[in-house]
Amino acid sequence: MTKGSAIILAVLLATAAPVFAQTPPQSAPVAQPNAPAASSGVPWNNLSGEQQKLLGKFSGNWSSLPPERQQALARGSERWLSMSPDQRGQAQQRFQRWHALPPEQRQQLRDRWEKFRSLPPNEQAAVRQNFRRFQNLPPERRQLLRERWRNATPAERQQMVQRARQRQNQRMQMRGGPRGGPAPRPR
Repeated sequence: MTKGSAIILAVLLATAAPVFAQTPPQSAPVAQPNAPAASSGVPWNNLSGEQQKLLGKFSGNWSSLPPERQQALARGSERWLSMSPDQRGQAQQRFQRWHALPPEQRQQLRDRWEKFRSLPPNEQAAVRQNFRRFQNLPPERRQLLRERWRNATPAERQQMVQRARQRQNQRMQMRGGPRGGPAPRPR
């Protein structure tokens, strides 16, 4: 993926589901003593007491859940327990917005997320950086860019991507210089 495409992907992620690009890559779960291999399930007794309380509705059928589901629930419960009350409230709001979306829009978002996750780490980092840059724009400017993208024809979108690539290349040239050090930013 080119750098211009990474910028566009960041805008698309920002438009559709900000949580995706804001979330840093998940680190591997902390290994617990006697923890199962990554391809197997998570034994109920390996969960902390807080996790068991949070996942209590699954206690009776935990062993019948697919290993991938057990792992996802264990990771999710770890994340939830590490969140502040404000972060939990925001997560609940995102969850409610997610479930209010039509199924086809949720599928589009899943596809975008998978596309993002398939990128090499350096390109994921570039998308995140561009997303943060987009989020730091004034709200009016973000809304204008979103509307411009939504209303653009495929040809116009391609032109936007090309302009973004050109600007990115110009920034790289200004920073790269012959010694590889950053060049002063023009004001």
